[in-house]
This record gives sequence, C-alpha cells and structure tokens, in this order.
Amino acid sequence: MTPSGERSTRQRAAIVAVMDQLPDFRSARQIHLVLRERGHDIGLATVYRSLHRMEERGEVDVLRSAGGETAVYRRCERKAHHHHLVCRSCGRAVEVEGPAIEHWARRMAEQSGFSEVTHTVEVFGTCGPCRR
Repeated sequence: MTPSGERSTRQRAAIVAVMDQLPDFRSARQIHLVLRERGHDIGLATVYRSLHRMEERGEVDVLRSAGGETAVYRRCERKAHHHHLVCRSCGRAVEVEGPAIEHWARRMAEQSGFSEVTHTVEVFGTCGPCRR
C-alpha cells in the first residue's frame, strides 16, 4: 500500500518514478510516451488516472489551457500551496507564493458567504532568457 492508502502497483511506481525525473511540465500523452520509451507497458488511461490521483493528493502541479481541455503535469517542488509564473514562449514555470492572492481569496469568500474555498492561479508572461 502507498502512504495514501492506495494499492501499490508496478504501473503506479513507474509513473511516480518518471514524474520524479522530469523537470518540466508534460501532458499525460507525453508522460505515456516516456514510459513506453523506457519499456513500461502502461495504458494511457492508467496514466491519466494516476495523474488525477496525484493531483488530488497535491503531489503534482497542473496547468490547464485557457479552455481547460489540455492539462500538463509536473512534480511539485513545494509542499505548501503555491502559484506559478509560466513563460508563454518556452513553458518554463516558476513556483511562487502569493500572500496577497491568499488574502484576497479569503476576503472575497467571506464577503460572498462562501466557505472551503480553493483556487489556482497561473500568471503568464515571458521569461528573461526568451525575452533576450
């Protein structure tokens, strides 16, 4: 069993190992391709399910396209809640804290009578190396 109570499988272990080695964001299809290239016989649906569970447990960061239909994943560098600055050109992402965003989200929730509010913030721009 995994620490989260899930049944430990060879496939899940391979996905976790690959995610630990990839430094940048990748789609489920790209992760699946890496697994296949490394000799793992894992179905794409298994990759999607495992990434979804990892997302629920906060083990991976997820960036979604504007329409929400495309997601890319990366192993979290920070355990605490954080946000991302993402380069539009190369896709490089930097994890950042946003105390002002946290304060704003709490205030908006309170003013609107909401509780148990969560949020995701990605800020897009152009990184220094791409700007040069």
